[in-house]
Amino acid sequence: MKRQKHKTKPAGARKTSVQDGTKAPGKKTSRRDFLRTFGEWGVVGAAVGVGGWYAIGYVSATIGELDLTKLGNGTPTIVQIHDPQCPRCVELQGETRDALADFSDGELQYLVANIRSDSGRDFANAQGVGHVTLLLFDGTGRRRDVLVGNNTSETLKREFQRLLRMSNAGNESG
Repeated sequence: MKRQKHKTKPAGARKTSVQDGTKAPGKKTSRRDFLRTFGEWGVVGAAVGVGGWYAIGYVSATIGELDLTKLGNGTPTIVQIHDPQCPRCVELQGETRDALADFSDGELQYLVANIRSDSGRDFANAQGVGHVTLLLFDGTGRRRDVLVGNNTSETLKREFQRLLRMSNAGNESG
């Protein structure tokens, strides 16, 4: 039997996909490599999908908070006069959201008058207030209280409970 000659590869020749993760020229992709790639892209796709779903929900909620026409719809309402570039406003928004977390859905509504927009600025001017302010309205849209400056979530929670009591008392007598 005749011996076969083996061709030697030059130094630095490309290795197969097993060692450096790339496919050698002319070599077919194995099922294992395909499934590994498919799995990796599947995880990336799932992460992007979940992130997109969360972002859409967040944006929808934020857009709903900017709709000042909801004022007077029967639900007691907290309206924050807000400048998104003001650190004190952002802090007040966080404390307000923390306080609202202790209330049931639909018990109170939270709206934002962004003074960087025409409608938000017009609303604040009509109310005669500046930013870093919370306006508390009963379900009919009647302004019941004004809270100026930052407060803790505990203080805000007490004020929101008081708003609910006033609103409920007004509904019982009316």
